[in-house]
Amino acid sequence: MAGRTQGVFAISVAAEMVRMEVQNLRVYERRGLLEPDRTSGGTRLYSQADIEVLHRIRDLLAEGLNLAGVARVLELEHEVRRLRSRLERVDSSERSRTR
Repeated sequence: MAGRTQGVFAISVAAEMVRMEVQNLRVYERRGLLEPDRTSGGTRLYSQADIEVLHRIRDLLAEGLNLAGVARVLELEHEVRRLRSRLERVDSSERSRTR
């Protein structure tokens, strides 16, 4: 079974899944909002994680953000996840030492 981050969906399928036009997905990739896998022939393959990002992009655009704003929100959300993960590791390490 493919992992959450392994590209499995063709661009047309991914676009249909998130109710977007194919050309929008290409624009989002050019703008650095996501980076789908590529086959050796260059075909884009979108993962379940990419689909989730596309849903988030769609929601942020619907809230009135432009693509620069969307990019910034995605960056900040990624940073929050990274920091939370780091904090959990520190907390876990400290709990281990106090036992």
